[in-house]
Amino acid sequence: MTTAKIDPNEVLVDCQSVWKIFGKSAPAAMDAVAQRGLTKTQILQEYSCVVGVSDVSLQVRRGEIFCIMGLSGSGKSTLIRLLNKLITPSAGKVFVKGKDLSALSAAQLREVRARHIGMVFQSVALLPNRTVLENTAFGLEVQGVGRAARYKVAESALAKVGLSEWSSRYPNELSGGMQQRVGLARVITADPEVILMDEPFSALDPLIRRQLQDEFRQLTKELGKSAVFITHDLDEAIRIGDRIAIMKDGVIIQVGTAEEIVLNPADDYVAEFVAGISRLHLVKAHSVMTPVEPFKAANPACDISRLLRTVPGADINELIGLTMKSKRDALAVVDNGVVVGIITPRDLLRGVQGIPKEFAVSPAAITLEAST
Repeated sequence: MTTAKIDPNEVLVDCQSVWKIFGKSAPAAMDAVAQRGLTKTQILQEYSCVVGVSDVSLQVRRGEIFCIMGLSGSGKSTLIRLLNKLITPSAGKVFVKGKDLSALSAAQLREVRARHIGMVFQSVALLPNRTVLENTAFGLEVQGVGRAARYKVAESALAKVGLSEWSSRYPNELSGGMQQRVGLARVITADPEVILMDEPFSALDPLIRRQLQDEFRQLTKELGKSAVFITHDLDEAIRIGDRIAIMKDGVIIQVGTAEEIVLNPADDYVAEFVAGISRLHLVKAHSVMTPVEPFKAANPACDISRLLRTVPGADINELIGLTMKSKRDALAVVDNGVVVGIITPRDLLRGVQGIPKEFAVSPAAITLEAST
């Protein structure tokens, strides 16, 4: 088990204009898409074929947790199976560490799956006749690693997920949450650079689910792994993901950080998705602050040096707390020792409502109390 050196610009998974059409006439339907630009509905009507994934392009970088979310039938589970060629694309290409999966032999593809891109499903498929330790070491057993060596690695993985004392137990002796931890430990043991997770926590109780979400994110970051995480729950995507892709009808509608998606939804569908999300811990100072020069122009009497200071990454909840403690009606946002913006109560209200700074009106002059 290794901790990968992090190069955040290195692309591990590159999905280029990928399509998946299901049905007996899928090749003809794909040709019709290319030649006539048929829609999903037209393909169903003319060819009795279903478009699962439609012209999807995305990249997953090293060390990144990339969440794909959407409602049932959006194509997210089909897409994740295209990333390791459990399903063969109808068109387009998928590269893993620069290798075109469509060009690999069956043996080469097995090697890529074993060493570079592991997967955890909602049902973790533990072998009932094997102990927790044996299940955890199974991936290394398939790779031909000796018993002592694979058990040593598996024991380390079980320790990371808090199951060391359960190594001799069998799956039917574990709770659902514990079984999911074994599934995660099994992937960690195999030591892939990319982990594919298809709604692994969706069947768990809310408290256990949140604990596993936090553990998964922490472990992924500690080990320097990348992950593609499928979910239908926006709260889960926000809690786990560095970036989020929102899918509908096989199409990726928008990709961005949680903050970018909440503040700038691409369309009404995305806006409806994020409508009920609290912005308090999501929207950051850099997204709502007024740049310092426009603020100074509108408030020439304000002594910015006397304002309470904060950082660009402080969230709305933190900013409200600081404002309540301050004797003044503004905060200075400081980056590398330089004041880059000012946050007023109006800015905080915009943040709570999810209105990005580019839609803000020019800052009105405010009266700041003199210090005592």
